[in-house]
Amino acid sequence: MNTTISDIAQMAGVAKSTVSRYLNGGSVSVKTKQKLERITREAGYVPNTFAQSLKAKRTNLIGTIVPRLDSFAAAQTMTGIDEELRAAGGQMLVYNAGQEREREIEAMHDLARQKVAGIILMPAQVTDEHLRAAEAAGIPVLLVGQGNEALHSLVYDDYQAGLLMGRYVLEKGHRRIAYLGVTEEDEAVGRRRKEGFKQALLECTDCKVFYYESSFKIADARLAAERILDECSPTLIVCATDNIALGVVKTAHVRGLSIPSELSVTGFGGYEVTSIIHPELTTVHFPYFEAGKLAARHMLKLTAGEEVERLTVMDVEMLIRESVDNLNNPSV
Repeated sequence: MNTTISDIAQMAGVAKSTVSRYLNGGSVSVKTKQKLERITREAGYVPNTFAQSLKAKRTNLIGTIVPRLDSFAAAQTMTGIDEELRAAGGQMLVYNAGQEREREIEAMHDLARQKVAGIILMPAQVTDEHLRAAEAAGIPVLLVGQGNEALHSLVYDDYQAGLLMGRYVLEKGHRRIAYLGVTEEDEAVGRRRKEGFKQALLECTDCKVFYYESSFKIADARLAAERILDECSPTLIVCATDNIALGVVKTAHVRGLSIPSELSVTGFGGYEVTSIIHPELTTVHFPYFEAGKLAARHMLKLTAGEEVERLTVMDVEMLIRESVDNLNNPSV
């Protein structure tokens, strides 16, 4: 049975008129607002008037939920989304989740209450809570970066990225390697990327690999790099993102290690800064801007009731630069 305004009012111990004011953006006390936010979220409540209003007049506003605002990947994706939406007469409303799952869920409910036509979500992982919030919203929800069969998804070929990187570093003669990844709760970056890398290493019988984990933050990557260098002395550190690679590069410089002659480093992403630092970082390019534009096009089709492929996979490209030493032939 669907939850009604009367049910919400009873659970919160307030009048129906108070709930109605809250749902319509009216004035309520901070304490009451916080209580109603919690109760409506837990109940998965979205006003029926929302769906009705979309049938009567479809809004041109698309909600976009990003993990953090200082991410190159998120910024490029948002730029692509914004450019495509503006060209079609639409607008983007951005929510910063701060890499917190609870804030992602809250943002989905908030955006639904604000009568956006659809939601583009860039999560680190997709949970049952996300799926319940998407169902309660009653509008198209499109995932970018992570896939789930229950929702339309636009993903990168993370497995292929890991495979390309693994084969490349083996080709360069590296046999003592550290892989600095992120939690496998992140299916794309933490799991798929590593699986592709591991597959490449199955083709080598004399390779020793040490697996470590960090967050996406440069500061945490620097600390992880300290442990790696102290514990296993690799010839190369493969980093799950370019941001992590930047942290490793910083630690190497502080220790007086020359890149790549004393330590090789690679990343994933193709961030702009990786072509500016010296030596330039060998990495895998992910088409974030193009993905943003395509995500916007897909969302516009979905809000118009048109068919869109359930899963779209974006190709990646190996960028061979200067940060990997050739151990087969040091003079090359």
